Amino acid sequence: MSDITQIAAPSTADLLKQKEALATPSAGGEAFAQHLKSAINEVNDLQKDAELATADIATGQVKDLHQAALAIGKAETSMKLMLEIRNKALNAYKEIGRTQI
Repeated sequence: MSDITQIAAPSTADLLKQKEALATPSAGGEAFAQHLKSAINEVNDLQKDAELATADIATGQVKDLHQAALAIGKAETSMKLMLEIRNKALNAYKEIGRTQI
């Protein structure tokens, strides 16, 4: 068969099934929220590790300067990434708000 048959308009039954699937709440949103919460907690843990490493450097209790520098770098990079994700999400939300129906 040719690929042209795949472009045919969907039947009314298919459209009703799609509408019902969209109307019923799904766990997709909850899964995304849980994943986002997990990522935020991970960034928070990295920030705490960096604060501890900074305090150790300041008090002279640091055992390995290289490991302390890596912890601080990881925390900085993860925070920058989280801020960029937040900015992209806010921009997407604003764009959806400007969309005319």
